This record gives sequence, structure tokens and C-alpha cells, in this order.
Amino acid sequence: MVYSGGCHCGAVRYTVEAPGQLRADECNCSICYKLGYLHLIVPQSKFCLVKGERALTEYTFNTHVAKHRFCKHCGIKAFYVPRSHPDKISVNVRTFDELPQQLVVEPFDGKHWEQNVAALRAKDVHR
Repeated sequence: MVYSGGCHCGAVRYTVEAPGQLRADECNCSICYKLGYLHLIVPQSKFCLVKGERALTEYTFNTHVAKHRFCKHCGIKAFYVPRSHPDKISVNVRTFDELPQQLVVEPFDGKHWEQNVAALRAKDVHR
């Protein structure tokens, strides 16, 4: 199934190919909790930035592995390159135009990231 989404102002638009029944992770780390981010991690080949490359800006912190990209106009972070899977894309399900009919949200203890990242990496990401 192909989902469309983007930022609040419409400057950034994307499509992502994922199953009809989605499983997303809700992280409680310092940044994800404040953003209300629901992670859907997909291979880069399943993600397409339709428009808005020039509207994006990047924020990094701590190890600088994660590339937090957000719209410089409205501030919405629709997707980014996650530290746990630097070869993939994490898409914020809350930025989909329409939520999937079946969505399972699983908590992830990102406050204790180092102790829990192995379990996150072991999850089957959407192919």
C-alpha cells in the first residue's frame, strides 16, 4: 500500500510504501516524546520525497548519527534518518494524510536507549 503525507504547510510531501496493517513505535526519548512521533521504519527504497528538499533543514545532537530533518517553514518533522537504523528512513505516521485502518502502536523506552536499542534493531522493519 502507498501512503502519502507531509508537513503542515505542504512544502514537504512524500510517499511511503508499507503494509495495510501497520505497527509503529512510540518512543519516550527527549525528542520523540515532545514531538509525538510515531515511528514507521522503512528501507530507503520504499520512501520517496515528492517535493520539498529545499524546504528541509537538519538538526543533530548527541552522536550526530540521526539526521532529524524538518520543514523550515512550519517546523514539522515528517521523516528522518534514525540512529537505530541509519540506512533506513523513519516516517512519522502522524504526518500521513490518512491513518491506516489498522495501526498498532508499540511503546519503546528511548529514555534508556542504549539498553533497549538491540530490541528495536531486531524488529522486522517494513520491507
